[in-house]
Amino acid sequence: MNNSSIQRRSLLIGAGSALLAPFSFVDAQPTAAEPAFLDDLERRTFAYFWETTDPRTGLALDRWPTPSFCSIAAVGFGLTAYTIGVQRAFVSRAQALERVLNTLSFFRDAPQGPEAAGKTGHRGFFYHFLDVKTGTRYRDCELSTIDTALLLAGMLSVQAFFDGNDEREVRVRRLVDEIYARVDWAWASPRAPLVCHGWKPEVGLFDHDWHAYDESQILYLLALGSPDKALGPEAYAAWATGLSSSWGEAYGQQFCRFGPLFGHQFTQCWADLRGVQDEFMRGKKLDYFENSRRATWAQRAYAIANPAGWRGYGEKLWGVTASDGPADLEREIDGRKRRFIGYGGRGVNGEHPPIDDGTLAPYAAGASMAFAPEICLPALMEMKARYGEHLYQRYGFVDCFNPSFDFPGATSRSGTVVPGLGWFNRDYLGIDQGPMLAMLGNHRGELVWSHMRKSEHLRKGLLKAGFRGGWLG
Repeated sequence: MNNSSIQRRSLLIGAGSALLAPFSFVDAQPTAAEPAFLDDLERRTFAYFWETTDPRTGLALDRWPTPSFCSIAAVGFGLTAYTIGVQRAFVSRAQALERVLNTLSFFRDAPQGPEAAGKTGHRGFFYHFLDVKTGTRYRDCELSTIDTALLLAGMLSVQAFFDGNDEREVRVRRLVDEIYARVDWAWASPRAPLVCHGWKPEVGLFDHDWHAYDESQILYLLALGSPDKALGPEAYAAWATGLSSSWGEAYGQQFCRFGPLFGHQFTQCWADLRGVQDEFMRGKKLDYFENSRRATWAQRAYAIANPAGWRGYGEKLWGVTASDGPADLEREIDGRKRRFIGYGGRGVNGEHPPIDDGTLAPYAAGASMAFAPEICLPALMEMKARYGEHLYQRYGFVDCFNPSFDFPGATSRSGTVVPGLGWFNRDYLGIDQGPMLAMLGNHRGELVWSHMRKSEHLRKGLLKAGFRGGWLG
């Protein structure tokens, strides 16, 4: 989809609703440098998953090069990355198929049970982090419902992609159904019909439920689409009761607000929600794609306004979302006391006071490419041009950087301080690389959406949740 088609569609969806910020009518013809830049970024980002993941088990690292455990959400994004790699001819279909089968076989056969150690999951769900050597629970981490959902979304993407009659491709589809069918969504709903955040054998099911607009929309769509233990429509309806409290205005836009941009991106890495509306969005006369486009524009407007006076923020330098950070400390910079943090769910879209310490994550713009390429691509290209090899390396953009973390004696265990430029993270994170690659692929050819529209499970979940229109018919 090119810029002009997104512009035309956005204006139509916005008809009858408040679209406060003027849409930028830019030349839809890319310059010669833009496709080459995106080609290189896709290739490098794909290589993160292909080169750092254990090919025997498919256990993708949470981060690299810092020694790391496996993140099951990163495995889900990695599986989707393999389908993009085939379509971009980075790897052959046979190579990707072998990696996918190894991954699915591992998760199908991995030990499940209520014991606190030696297990990969319980009741069909999986632990958030796994030891890369044993494939079992990493330390005392939680059994995560949302990370299991992200893993399943990746599995559904390979199920839809490998659609041939070859025995190995048939086996992919069977393995996914087997893994998906045993997830016991009702067990994870102690306050039914909502699904809780997780479980630990030491404490039981958690007290908090997934409720209203955030990354958990994909969780409810998959819970409703389950081939064996599906939740009913009332689960999504209960989740959606919180949407009205998220609706509001921020930086010239009206939309369902969620501070970190990843919450506007994760579900739509897999679900094509253009012109597809649930009951809430029908009432607003827009869709979640348009909602995410507005959130992206609001982020840019925040950076231009720069109310906190962070260094570097502006029209082509923005992107506050969950990411690593330089350190947990306070310093006086430019005459103001500044509080910096390490890893955190940063966000600025107006629902709550901003969580912003001057740290910017390139994937914030990269994973919004399908929503607003006219502002995301210039931002990505500016980041690379301005910071070069400090920010753009072997696997594309490192996770994040902070131009304000630049003061006498500044040091950081999580990255490098370059005098005059600021702090640059040393790591890549799988859950940040993954959405950027998926949405670059969707922007440049619907590489994930085109296959996920064929997923019977996703379609079932959307219809049960009350979605209508668009490709759903």
